[in-house]
Amino acid sequence: MSAANAIDAEVRIYETLFSKEDPSKVEEGKDVLDNLNPNSLEVLSHAKVEPSLANAAVGTRLQFERLGYFCVDPDSKPASRCSTGTVALMTDTGAKVERKQGGKA
Repeated sequence: MSAANAIDAEVRIYETLFSKEDPSKVEEGKDVLDNLNPNSLEVLSHAKVEPSLANAAVGTRLQFERLGYFCVDPDSKPASRCSTGTVALMTDTGAKVERKQGGKA
């Protein structure tokens, strides 16, 4: 699909809310809010999506290639579709981190 044939959409990508595994562990003089991840939400205001999504119903589940699974938001409008990430696809880097921490990838 070319950008010329795509429609604009807002896409919201979420990361972990906290920058530490245990956000309650804080340095002296700080509180849990100091452990918030400033990159926990990325909003792509002019993402390009397939024209068929222009009429996607609220709640429609989608997979954006190489990114993850998304859902059409209730605040979507036909002129501007809005999708929120529900599950990210694990990248090769993510798999390596998980293996290092003792998980399975």
